[in-house]
Amino acid sequence: MPFSHHSHSGQFCRHASGTLEEVVLEAIRQGFEVYGLTEHVPRYRPDDLYPEEAGLSLHSLMQQFTDFLDEAHRLKSAYAPQITLLVGLETEFITNTDLENLSTLLSEHSGRIEYIVGSIHHVNAIPIDFDQASFERALHTSTVTDVVAEMNATGKERMDNFLSTYFDAHYRLLERFRPEIIGHLDLCRLYNPELRFSEFPNAWDKLKRNVKYATHYGALFEVNAAALRKGWETPYPGEDVAALILELGGRLALSDDSHGPHRVGENYPRMRDYLRQLGVKELWYLTRTPEGITFERGLSATRVSGDWWEHDCWKRCAPSAQT
Repeated sequence: MPFSHHSHSGQFCRHASGTLEEVVLEAIRQGFEVYGLTEHVPRYRPDDLYPEEAGLSLHSLMQQFTDFLDEAHRLKSAYAPQITLLVGLETEFITNTDLENLSTLLSEHSGRIEYIVGSIHHVNAIPIDFDQASFERALHTSTVTDVVAEMNATGKERMDNFLSTYFDAHYRLLERFRPEIIGHLDLCRLYNPELRFSEFPNAWDKLKRNVKYATHYGALFEVNAAALRKGWETPYPGEDVAALILELGGRLALSDDSHGPHRVGENYPRMRDYLRQLGVKELWYLTRTPEGITFERGLSATRVSGDWWEHDCWKRCAPSAQT
């Protein structure tokens, strides 16, 4: 399917590869019609830099993001006859400082940031998708407030609190910024793909609250192929969350979450099979054409016409992980 709303490049993201232009050229080669360019926002504390960013200053991260916007808009114009490029960003919410600075960033670049991929990658200021050791550390800092209760807390209670903290952070992001795309909603179970949220009552209620809220303002929930290259049997979100989104009237959009040109369109055929198995009848994508609900940054959501699963693009997308 010739749409993706979430991508990265090695030019502006140290854990990706290739240039932004190389990513765009590969998307054109595969026949994508709409492709979103969404590098991470800067981080604002030295403690939040990743090992591969050693030596980078906070100022250089800010400049890198501005350079990304400049290059993304150059490419948008240069390749407009061949592909529609959307320029956005992917959020970080590590501490409250990130939310305040995101507000400033959106104001400073008003009109240049067309949409937001609303994602959470940290719990208690600890990354949950960098490696399993960091995930476990975040899990074990998710304590209950009562000392005696904490001493007696079971693994299940600790996990429920961890998941609840994740979904509360996500809800704050939704309320404040209303992201157009909901990014990898169940990333919190990256290292526990068999986990079922319904077994954790507090977290399940918060997840339902978040889905209802995002659905109410018209957000699109991304089906993100990155989980497949990380060993999952499904994309994000897993079957239970996807079923909940559909039950509550949510709308789905596609993302490859590519981290370089070799990841563009990766595992899209598997994603198609997954969505067919779920019985998904509709897919949506962001567009600059004002149809239906228009988001506050100016884009709107358009339904893919016809039978989305019949498009020739599925045959051109990368079938599986590449080195």
